[in-house]
Amino acid sequence: MKKEEIVMIHGTDYVQMTIKLLEAIHLDELIGDKEKRVALKPNLILDDDASNGAVTHPELVEGVLLYLKSHDFPNVKVMEGSWVGARTSRAFETSGVASICRKYQVPFYDLQKDSSYPCDGAGMTLHLCSEVKNTDFLINMPVLKGHCQTLVTCALKNAKGVIPNNEKRRFHTMGLHKPIAHLNTVIPHGLVLVDNICGDLNFEEGGNPVVMNRIFACLDPVLCDAYVCESIGYAVDDVPYIRIAEQLGIGNTNTANARIVMLNQPIGGQTNKKATERVRKLEKYTDARDACSACYGSLVYALERLDERGNTHGKQERVCIGQGWKDSAGQIGVGSCTKNCSRHLPGCPPKALDIIQFLEKNWQ
Repeated sequence: MKKEEIVMIHGTDYVQMTIKLLEAIHLDELIGDKEKRVALKPNLILDDDASNGAVTHPELVEGVLLYLKSHDFPNVKVMEGSWVGARTSRAFETSGVASICRKYQVPFYDLQKDSSYPCDGAGMTLHLCSEVKNTDFLINMPVLKGHCQTLVTCALKNAKGVIPNNEKRRFHTMGLHKPIAHLNTVIPHGLVLVDNICGDLNFEEGGNPVVMNRIFACLDPVLCDAYVCESIGYAVDDVPYIRIAEQLGIGNTNTANARIVMLNQPIGGQTNKKATERVRKLEKYTDARDACSACYGSLVYALERLDERGNTHGKQERVCIGQGWKDSAGQIGVGSCTKNCSRHLPGCPPKALDIIQFLEKNWQ
């Protein structure tokens, strides 16, 4: 796998999807030495079920552990520190990750209970949990979702879980963006494995999940987060810590030169059985016919951004989307399947940012 690649897989069997993705990118070769200390760092910010769009699905953790076991990596652990106000031990149990760790006899480290040590993060003094010192290769497993303060949260921000609670509080007094970027200069970057199954529209704590049913992997956390911004309808410069991280040499934001590798195509007809009232209000602007989750999810994120700006008010046309439009001609459509529409945005799936720009010019 190369740094400019983003490799993704779609589906609903999350354990097998994870294994197939890791096999495709040859994670064993990326890690190298079998004796390396490998740490999985999911996002377990609070005690909730992953279907609500806040925490990493336990199936992804299981898939990674099965892969590492099959490739004979003996020194594997899971570690996390929930946000201030939540207990990691409860999040560990409620999320289902605890049962997975017990099943495969893999140790879990509650970083809220860990000691810490100071280090220099590119000119900024930072305090990290001590278990980070005992990690050679980090598998960062964030949830792709919106955030009420930083707009998005994914790879770079998920690193906050490896700092103690008092440091988390200090980050907030500093405005989050700069310390998040500097933190990523000192953590042992390995692989980013993104849970893009059903992240929340706007809030880190979940509640309005948007079903996408995909997982993707990156080596560059900056490129990952730049791609995430565009996927849910923001520009990179809307999220300052991403650009700061690029300036610090952690990675690059050039999504135009990124190579998107799709191991399979999303399947049409997948529905959001847990759609909340907020998501259903956005759905009234759509005419979905056998739409796949990835494409439909992009449209929902785009409509949310447009609604925040007041740009959905008074719209009479419903936006066509889905494979059921392949042989039909609507007025306005997004996604490659709607190529027969009078006004059409290609993409399989298109990014939310592209959908926003298209609808702002063409939606009546």
